[in-house]
Amino acid sequence: MKTRVLGKTGFEVSEIGLGCWQLGNDFGPVEDQEAVAILQSAVDEGIHFFDTADVYGGGLSEQRIGKWRKTLSNQPIIATKVGRNSELYPNGYSKAKVKESLQASAKRLGVEAIDLAQLHCVPRDVLFSGDLLAWMEDFKQEGIIKHFGASVEMLDEAKFCCEHPQIASLQILFNVFRQDAVDSLLPLASKNDVGIIVRLPLASGLLTGKMGLNHTFSEHDHRSYNKDGAAFHVGETFNGIPFEKGIALVEALKEKLPEEHNILDVSLRWILDQPQVSSIIAGASRSSQVVRNAAASNLPPLSKELHSLLADFYRMEVRDEIRGGI
Repeated sequence: MKTRVLGKTGFEVSEIGLGCWQLGNDFGPVEDQEAVAILQSAVDEGIHFFDTADVYGGGLSEQRIGKWRKTLSNQPIIATKVGRNSELYPNGYSKAKVKESLQASAKRLGVEAIDLAQLHCVPRDVLFSGDLLAWMEDFKQEGIIKHFGASVEMLDEAKFCCEHPQIASLQILFNVFRQDAVDSLLPLASKNDVGIIVRLPLASGLLTGKMGLNHTFSEHDHRSYNKDGAAFHVGETFNGIPFEKGIALVEALKEKLPEEHNILDVSLRWILDQPQVSSIIAGASRSSQVVRNAAASNLPPLSKELHSLLADFYRMEVRDEIRGGI
């Protein structure tokens, strides 16, 4: 597993990380034994960057990671998020409450200071007011967190955060079905030494190429209850693309790819071909998926011709289908 530097943190993180939303049982039940197996298989594959949040399973994801990390001799880098629990979201933000949330996360994770604390898709007006970022500066100085970043929905939010002198990372929606950041954000992130963490690299599983129109999801899975944005931002599910249209686009792209290329490999490698990207936090509900995703780190870069094909396909076929803004 290759590594890259995560912005101002200086952390050497694995190119493929592990997103741990599923460990909160938010996609359906994951037993404790399977949760440990997923985490351990990640370590076995050289993954040492893990992303979670206080609201994943109401703290269950953090608790599971915290219990598991006690068994390790070499500690991984763990990022978590703050700002979406019911005490804060959407209009209950105060410095004292945010601090309390971070301290609770640190306790669940079993750490004295959080490696990387990220604002968790907070409301636009709250983010743009700047108070939260100022508070995070103070929490860093107090030693509650080592570094801070932000997970955002929109590119204008990302660019706003990118200008903050101490922000270390940005977590963004970015994949072959959402490419605008290549020109509008990544150069600025590089200039300001801000690490890019990519979530939804496979557009909620669309870009695995394994889904069909008859694919069903658990009632607890956001791909069932949020496919049209009923619970939270529509872009967080299937990239904001209606499911049926997403399936059609994937099939159309598969037809255009050279025969030797698998759409999953192409999707992950395309992201890694962007040098400003620090890590891809791919989710996995089974150990086999962890192993499959980790293999992308060792794939060769895509050709210029394939990059051009993917850019043209996005611009001409995909971009106008994205709901919720970019």
